[in-house]
Amino acid sequence: MWWSQSVTEAWNWISLAIAVLAALIAVELVRRILRSRLVGERWALAGPLVRRCTWPGFVTAALATAAAVYDRGLIPPEAEGWVGHLTTIALIFCATWLVIQTAYAVTDVVLERLVRVEGDANRRARRIRTQIELVRRVCAAVVIVLALGAMLFTFPQVRALGAGLLASAGIAGVLVGIAAQSTLGNLLAGLQLAFSDAIRLDDVVVVQGEWGRVEELTLTYVSLRLWDERRLILPVSHFANNPFENWTRHESRILGTVFLRVDWTVPIPELRAELHRAIKDNPLWDQKDWTLQVTDITPGGLVEVRALMSAADSASAWDLRCDVREHLVTWIRENYPESLPRLRVTEA
Repeated sequence: MWWSQSVTEAWNWISLAIAVLAALIAVELVRRILRSRLVGERWALAGPLVRRCTWPGFVTAALATAAAVYDRGLIPPEAEGWVGHLTTIALIFCATWLVIQTAYAVTDVVLERLVRVEGDANRRARRIRTQIELVRRVCAAVVIVLALGAMLFTFPQVRALGAGLLASAGIAGVLVGIAAQSTLGNLLAGLQLAFSDAIRLDDVVVVQGEWGRVEELTLTYVSLRLWDERRLILPVSHFANNPFENWTRHESRILGTVFLRVDWTVPIPELRAELHRAIKDNPLWDQKDWTLQVTDITPGGLVEVRALMSAADSASAWDLRCDVREHLVTWIRENYPESLPRLRVTEA
């Protein structure tokens, strides 16, 4: 009798292991099919699904199969209750993980296409990217909250308290709202910024005297990549409550300026012609706007000359300004050294 029972238990364990192994093999086959040339190169969603859903798929398939095939009696009766409870919680966790990663994989396809958009449609593409990024974070947060609620309701004690919790939900909501005022404010500010088109990913902004590009826009903070590769992290509410400069609000095209302070003897027409010669062959110039003007006379008696040129974006404008400044300084030094800055002193 005991021998027959042992054989049955062993066979049940073997069946459980075979079923779990078969589920893992099935997921691996699906992964290989998605990575194959026949499917992967023709279906844009295949790559993101493999990249994001492989591990969630393995774990979820193994747990779901084990829960479905499991036969009571494999473990001691006193342990069956808490093992089954842990399995249920693990299944909820893995299913939530898989759902979120699948949603992210689907939106990754759209985001990757928007990254490649250039030209006049780039501003609209960056706005849509920003909105998709924030919306999917909000959806992920909602799914996680629902999953946590489902996990809690697997506890009998929590289910027994359900009526009381619902009765006091209004008071609890007020208390939570007060305690999480800052977090909720950042959340609403992030949604406001994204859908009002005030700021987008890759926008060039000046905040607190720092020039940078919006690298990441989340529900709680904004990460700016500064010109020297530093990162400036600010709460989202800062952009909703404080003024800031957005250099790419309506278009990425921008005007760059170069100021020179030279002697009165500098030949302005020749300098203007040299500026045009310098930028017309420079690939950073967008072939649209340029000019050179005398804008001021400094208190020290020097002539201030402003060279203005346009570029497709702020990064190109910065490099173009440096190129033009270097070229004009070299040209004046080599051709008109008497026009270099100098102070005149009159003797009594």
